[in-house]
Amino acid sequence: MKSPNKPLKRHTALQPLSKEHHHGLLLCWKIRTGFSKKITPERIWAYANWFYKTHLIPHFKIEEEYIFTILNSDNKLVIEAIEQHRELQMLFTESDKNTQTLSTIELLLEKHIRFEERVLFPKIQNVATEKQFETIEALHNDEKFIDKEDDVFWK
Repeated sequence: MKSPNKPLKRHTALQPLSKEHHHGLLLCWKIRTGFSKKITPERIWAYANWFYKTHLIPHFKIEEEYIFTILNSDNKLVIEAIEQHRELQMLFTESDKNTQTLSTIELLLEKHIRFEERVLFPKIQNVATEKQFETIEALHNDEKFIDKEDDVFWK
């Protein structure tokens, strides 16, 4: 019998998304580290904006078009994930680029990733067909993450 605390092995089709989630958690860590090192909000925002445009926008698109659609659109978990995507999009595109907004992004993004990894993805994985997994694999391969390292304020 499986231990209730043992993590569910992620299907190979979903593993690239889980790796992207890891990079999202690193963004949260970089924001926190920037705060602890008293880095100016402008420097942290420069990295956060780059990450949002380069990684989060395409990630959200793949999830919403190909992953969440495995469940019904009226599924409460899917609705919650999409609402979190919209809230994050609003925060990233807010004109007031201050420390408070960065802090809110850091908290919400971490909460969102944990929700998808611990609640939503296991649910999707349990109901997805092999054909759906094949479609995901064909559309989203495991690309190497390339970071923006012109200003590594977190080091």
